[in-house]
Amino acid sequence: MSSSKSPLKIAIIGAGLIGPRHAKSVNSNPSAELIALVEPSPNGPSIAASLNTTHYTSIASLVTSPHKPDAAIICTPNHTHVSLSLELIAAGIHVLVEKPISTTLASGRELVAAAQVANVKLLVGHHRRFNPYLLSAKACLSSNSLGNVIAIQGTWALQKPPSYFKGIGSWRQNSSSGGGVILINLIHEVDLLQYLLGPIVFVSALETPKTRNFDAEEGAAILLRFASGAVGTFILSDAVPSPWNFEAGTGENPTIPKVEGVDGFYRIMGTNGSLSVPDLARWSYEDGADGKEVGWNLELRKEQLDVKKEDVPFDLQVQHFVDVVRDGVEPSCTGEEALRALVVCDAVKRAMDSGRSVEIDGFEVREKS
Repeated sequence: MSSSKSPLKIAIIGAGLIGPRHAKSVNSNPSAELIALVEPSPNGPSIAASLNTTHYTSIASLVTSPHKPDAAIICTPNHTHVSLSLELIAAGIHVLVEKPISTTLASGRELVAAAQVANVKLLVGHHRRFNPYLLSAKACLSSNSLGNVIAIQGTWALQKPPSYFKGIGSWRQNSSSGGGVILINLIHEVDLLQYLLGPIVFVSALETPKTRNFDAEEGAAILLRFASGAVGTFILSDAVPSPWNFEAGTGENPTIPKVEGVDGFYRIMGTNGSLSVPDLARWSYEDGADGKEVGWNLELRKEQLDVKKEDVPFDLQVQHFVDVVRDGVEPSCTGEEALRALVVCDAVKRAMDSGRSVEIDGFEVREKS
């Protein structure tokens, strides 16, 4: 086990919203050591001190220092993910990069190839794959207790405050820098939907009205088709008060209060039953073993699935990172899998901008005439 070996030395790159959260998970893990924080802003030294680690202003200064890490977690603005990852890979440092892996497919594929050539581990921070509510839903689907999945309804809607888009977060105002709700938030949802239901092969999308007058989009109504034949709809918005989002429903983000009783930011419907997430209620008719015809004339039965609420996704992800680097465990989300989420987000943007539906084949997208 990793815990019997010396701790994996991990550096955090970036001290914005998510960097300190990753740092706390590293500090709480006996198999890991927070060796350094890289943050060029004037707040860097004080944040590093609060995390009981050493401060550096650049990766270049870190990798030539006595605190060169074994691995690093990149928590910087989206448009910097590839360049910073490549800098670390060139120094032989294993990388866990926050989602999205990149802002373009071409640069993402370049990054994946560079990691392969250097024989360096590249993981992407789709941490919700470790969320206990999601793991329970995945187990339900894997057991085939829903039968053939026919359709899914999904929603991610909440209201971001003005401060989110100011100061060090001003990059979020522009699509060109990877801002906008599609690459910041929808990419999580796409990754989970494909993790649960397989590849998405078709999208169509309508943009929601803008309320902030920024270049970046604020939301969309999206139509989906999966390779399995299942279809879905998804409502996306970061400009409305709502409990129907992953954060409020699961309580995974300590800065966003959990809303108790949220019943279904995902609703997955199959031939044998339907499942709502995060309340994890499975609905089905009686099994018909007594000879009755199964259908709407029978009373629906509700089954409550178990969930290990005490599990913390960021903590589990750090342990997984250690296990991948030290013990050769297969990554939960590889660079290739992260690219599959990115290509769907690219297709949503294309569909939204063109007004046409878009088909997806591997990493290729094409608009339908």
